[in-house]
Amino acid sequence: QVQPVESGGGLVQAGGSLRLSCAASGRTFSGYTIGWFRQAPGKEREFVAAINWSGRSTNYADSVKGRFTISRDSAKNTVYLQINSLKPEDTAVYYCARHSSGLYPSSNIEEYRYWGQGTQVTVSS
Repeated sequence: QVQPVESGGGLVQAGGSLRLSCAASGRTFSGYTIGWFRQAPGKEREFVAAINWSGRSTNYADSVKGRFTISRDSAKNTVYLQINSLKPEDTAVYYCARHSSGLYPSSNIEEYRYWGQGTQVTVSS
């Protein structure tokens, strides 16, 4: 069973940047779509970005397009989320998850099976 492990969160000022990492513990991410989601206090978990098995297809929420970039390093079995131009409304716990397949970078949270514990991102104004 695969266990995603997130890292890279922290406290940053508005306008700053962070790079989140999602590493696979146990089985590999190879062949699967990986997604990033976030959950702010009092809100539902929402889709942020996803990348398909090959890395050639990505998908972003409208709220993060142009600021967030998802990528994967198959050799390191790791998926990254580069976050630039951070805003206070980006404050949330960020989760990565492995999809049940690998063809499409789906935004459907119900299709993701294995979830990490999350990493906190806090943006101060």
